[in-house]
Amino acid sequence: MVTCHLRYEIDPAKIDAFETFARAWMRLVDQHGGTHHGYFLPSEGASDIAYAVFSFPSLADYERYRERFGVDPEFIEADRIRDESGCVRRYERTFLRPLGQARTGPSEKRADCAEPDRRSARGRRAASREAPPWRTQLTAPVSGGT
Repeated sequence: MVTCHLRYEIDPAKIDAFETFARAWMRLVDQHGGTHHGYFLPSEGASDIAYAVFSFPSLADYERYRERFGVDPEFIEADRIRDESGCVRRYERTFLRPLGQARTGPSEKRADCAEPDRRSARGRRAASREAPPWRTQLTAPVSGGT
């Protein structure tokens, strides 16, 4: 299973457009093999942060879903809502896995069986700055939806 967590910076004056955008993506994720766990919008106070969480059974399933971006008319229409309204200023996408789920790489060990990091302090600092692209992606709201 792969779970995607999105953190949106939204325009609070365009919350209605963001809700329309969110409903479109919830339907598309569910329609194309994923499970959308919902969008979470600001409730009180002066916040411009919203969240979304959805999962796919595997990274391969998620990648098949992503192949539709820019091609499938429904995906293009959902992105158009965001683009034309300007309801999303930027978003950040992070991929997660449930604790205890085996990693997919052949040389990766399970997190609960990890050996201590024996690299030098300099090596550990350098590695921590080099996050794999599947973990966190800072993305401008140019294309891609959820």
